[in-house]
Amino acid sequence: MSLSLYNHNPDVLNCLANLSNDEVFTPTSIANLVLDSLPETIWKNDKAKFLDPVCKTGIFLREIASRLNNGLKEIIKDEDDRINHILKNQIFGIAITELTSLVSRRSLYYSKKANGKYSACKLFNDEDGNIIYKEHNHLWKNKNCIFCGASELVYKRDKTLESHAYQFIHTDNPEQIIKNMKFDVIIGNPPYQLKDGEGGKGSSSIPLYHLFVQQAKKLNPRFLTMIIPSRWFSGGKGLDQFRSEMLKDRRIRLIVDYPNANDCFSGPKIEGGVCYFLWNRDEQGPCTVKTMNGNQVISIMERELLEKNNDTFIRYNEAIPILKKIRAVNEESFQKYVSFRNPFGIISTFSKFQKKETNDSVKVYSYQKIEYIKKKDIQNNIELIDKYKVFISKAYGSSGKYPHQIINKPFLGEPGTCCTETYILIGPFNNKKISQNIIKYISTLFFRFLVLQKKITQNTTKSVYSLVPDQDFNEEWTDEKLFKKYKISHDEVEFIKTLIRPMDL
Repeated sequence: MSLSLYNHNPDVLNCLANLSNDEVFTPTSIANLVLDSLPETIWKNDKAKFLDPVCKTGIFLREIASRLNNGLKEIIKDEDDRINHILKNQIFGIAITELTSLVSRRSLYYSKKANGKYSACKLFNDEDGNIIYKEHNHLWKNKNCIFCGASELVYKRDKTLESHAYQFIHTDNPEQIIKNMKFDVIIGNPPYQLKDGEGGKGSSSIPLYHLFVQQAKKLNPRFLTMIIPSRWFSGGKGLDQFRSEMLKDRRIRLIVDYPNANDCFSGPKIEGGVCYFLWNRDEQGPCTVKTMNGNQVISIMERELLEKNNDTFIRYNEAIPILKKIRAVNEESFQKYVSFRNPFGIISTFSKFQKKETNDSVKVYSYQKIEYIKKKDIQNNIELIDKYKVFISKAYGSSGKYPHQIINKPFLGEPGTCCTETYILIGPFNNKKISQNIIKYISTLFFRFLVLQKKITQNTTKSVYSLVPDQDFNEEWTDEKLFKKYKISHDEVEFIKTLIRPMDL
């Protein structure tokens, strides 16, 4: 059975619904873009071995088979021999569920049983072939899985329910999963996250994708390429070590970034976008960074992943020279004014609010309303209540399409006010005029452009303000004055405007 059939349209794999927002199917078009990042010579190598350790639909394996079938025509002349050789000796997969193992075998072998009557490969003696699935269990310690961090409360469940204990990352010895085999290419689109048992969603869930990348590196392939959320660039729970490893690894030779994840995947909302990378074991150097808008490359630059005096990845190539101009002025960071989350210790589930002001109460800003709270119920920073300050939401989402606002509108916190954990505090300040000038500064394109360089998810924590320079707030700052002060060129201003829209206070 010819593998050229794989190229027929319509493609049934494009019609399948995603398993969940955490386990996103890869469209055929994106799978082929990822495969395009590999060297052409790999498709003419009849000894090269490929592994997808997170098979869902088998799309990567199917497209790899198709490319090898074309590339090996001169080496293995007979098509049946060639297909049998490719499927038996070169392509391997580890499925994430029993269902996806069946789907992946159907995609690659034309049969859910590798040794079935209609299988494209006639050399297998068992039903699995080279696409394996073994049910795994979490290993609990102190109420969490020691491998992935899953909550025992949430994932120690009836065997009829999916445990999400993925085989590839639930072992200290991944090389033993498939016969101690050495792979030339490891490729895949791993599960992204698990709910943390605390109502967490999105970026507040437990990330998983970095574990698959780290585990794959243990196998030391020649090439490693995976599609993962872009929030590792500067954010994400528990990703500091992974981010440091990635940004210091000069074997990462390509990053293709989609700020709007819908340009890759239709349906699931993936805050902060997605990217895929190419890691080359035998080659070090600067990385080629491409930024995508739809299927168009809107920016490309070869550069180091970690800029001097920075601990996160600067997403936009055009931002690099702008940041260098600002850093050259050598000013303190605006971050020093910004509080950590929940500045007054009033959690979102607090219920002892008063509707009316009394002699012993304080005005409190909570989500979309103003209430009052007894002063004795305030846990932290009581001394800031009677100061001028600025409040701003700790979270602000977007569609992923630019230009957008980046952060929510700030507002004045007069003496006698506090806030719940919905907001963070900027200040305190000596008088109302300085506070108003701070608000004006926050509203500028300049300010919010710098926040964007660190803000990948909807969460706006203290750290996202670190690139913003401090100013003399006895005067009012406008974009015109700021662009002039830092010598931002006309083209650079126009680039900023493509990302940031005006904020009407």
